[in-house]
Amino acid sequence: MGKIKLYTLFMLVMLISAMMAACSNDEKVGEKAADPAELSGGDLVIDVQADPQTLDPHLGNDHQTLNVGRTIYDTLVYTDQELTMHMGLAESFEPIDDTTWEVKVREEVTFHDGSKLTGEVIKANIERLLDPAIASPVAFLFDMITNVEVIDEYTVHIETEFPFAPLPAHFAHPGGHIISAEAITADYAAMDEGEEPGSVINSNPVGSGYFKFEDRVHGQSVRVVKNEEYWGEAAKVDSITFKVVPEDLTRVAELETNTAQIIGHLNPSDVTRIEQTEGVKVAKEDSVSLAYLGFNNTKEPFDNELVRQAISMAIDKEQIIDGIMDGAALPAKGPLAPPVFGYSDEVEGLPYNVDQAKDLLAEAGYEGGFDTAIWTDDARIRIDVAEYLQSQLAEIGIRADIRAMEYGAFLDSITNAEHDMMIGAWGTVTADADYGLYPMFHSSNFGMTGNRTFYANDEVDELLVLGRQETDEGERLNIYKRAQEIIIEEAPLVPLYHTEHLAGLRDEVEGFWIHPSSLYYLRDVTIQ
Repeated sequence: MGKIKLYTLFMLVMLISAMMAACSNDEKVGEKAADPAELSGGDLVIDVQADPQTLDPHLGNDHQTLNVGRTIYDTLVYTDQELTMHMGLAESFEPIDDTTWEVKVREEVTFHDGSKLTGEVIKANIERLLDPAIASPVAFLFDMITNVEVIDEYTVHIETEFPFAPLPAHFAHPGGHIISAEAITADYAAMDEGEEPGSVINSNPVGSGYFKFEDRVHGQSVRVVKNEEYWGEAAKVDSITFKVVPEDLTRVAELETNTAQIIGHLNPSDVTRIEQTEGVKVAKEDSVSLAYLGFNNTKEPFDNELVRQAISMAIDKEQIIDGIMDGAALPAKGPLAPPVFGYSDEVEGLPYNVDQAKDLLAEAGYEGGFDTAIWTDDARIRIDVAEYLQSQLAEIGIRADIRAMEYGAFLDSITNAEHDMMIGAWGTVTADADYGLYPMFHSSNFGMTGNRTFYANDEVDELLVLGRQETDEGERLNIYKRAQEIIIEEAPLVPLYHTEHLAGLRDEVEGFWIHPSSLYYLRDVTIQ
């Protein structure tokens, strides 16, 4: 590719720049502003399915880690409920040439330890994210960055290997949460003494967010308290306790008894119960997420494309949506949800055809089927889906056991490629195909980063790299369309559905909303 002219890059990022610059630093668009009479504090309890993997935002990419981290840390920029981008810790985030972005940070921001936000802090965070010794699972978001230069106390220049228009959107991801530089220094000092990366930050996370870390009981809860010196609009409640309650029906019961005021991972089959119960309600949000059946492409017989295609064609997704999801989802044709840039109506999934599935299985040498297992966490909705898939696969002779386990153990198992098949999920937090495809399907991202099917295809790798580097929007769409066509044909996973995000709330809770990525926005939550 020839050198892309500066003018072209500016035109291509105009939409991003226009969306970001005009935002007030006081209120995040889309969040409900509370009436002053409502600002009465209170202690909010949120029941969650699992414990966060870590409180170090550079070392986790699971839902619980990101959700808790949203309260403790800030990002340079952020997206609202409509996926429009706004300024966060940055006052501006602008391209100044083909491969250089200038970021000016706010001067009034202090971290929970009293230290100031400066350009040096931004440099320290980016360099830590990219440090091989840290081995961050979200490093792929920033691995196009080649240099960070501090221009003055509050200005940095971020240089990239190639023109990369979605860079601001990547800094809106919680992987871009900014940690106190003093905490980073202490964490490196602990590493020098033989501790694991993140040992200091995980035990005492220090951000600049509207809540501060208070305490944690591993496996039980994380508590944060209001940051009275927050640089922007302050939180409304005095504290939030993220309480670990793995059983979804127990979470529902705790909501009904006001033991919890918000519950996460609401099972669609419980929506009617909550809607018909006095004093509680349901929050809903369309998503950019994907639920899928993933194959371990390194294990027999799932290293055989015909076997993967056969299983894909044996699954009736509409029955999952109608019978298990109670209509609260869309059938997935491919890996990207409709709101994501790069989604194409022209991309068609493999059809549901049991007879053809049987023929493909026979052609692969498994006419009599085989024994295998479906791995899942212990959420009731996932187990329900696994049981349905078990019955569908039995129709083509595949005998699948279900191995349900606690969420953390499940995550460890699939990260280490111990599974045969597994029920997985991925949220395209940036709403851009780069995040929806690169971590899940590029061969450099096996394991924790996102490629838990351990799929490798040279052409797909090349296309996904091209998609990152191309600045012409139309060309990017063509590149991602071709990549999805190959992925669907080779079937490293079965795209099942794009879920509707659901949470249960007490009636007295206001100001809560769910981002399309599934993360909770909690600054403006009030308890009447």
